Amino acid sequence: MGKIIFVEHDGTVHEARLIEGQSLMQVATAHWVPGIGGDCSGACACGTCHVIVDDQWLPALGPQGDEEARMLSMSPERQPASRLACQIKLSAAMDGMTVRLPEFQM
Repeated sequence: MGKIIFVEHDGTVHEARLIEGQSLMQVATAHWVPGIGGDCSGACACGTCHVIVDDQWLPALGPQGDEEARMLSMSPERQPASRLACQIKLSAAMDGMTVRLPEFQM
């Protein structure tokens, strides 16, 4: 089984089992990763699943959609590698991916 690594803003590390076909948000909430709200249940409508993806993994994710970019534009902690976890569909190629959590979600 693959894994995904979540790093909180304070450096606390959480490992979660990668489940192909699920969103990164679904995996995070199933593993009780703090800082991932998912208030809209993955509808790309709230911005509470903001993550910052380590640069090496960005090519595996594909481009942001318009709605995702719009939601992230409202985040005061947006960075070039920011994504919404609800918009990242996991695949085996993402085994070992590390994402960082901002201090505050929207």
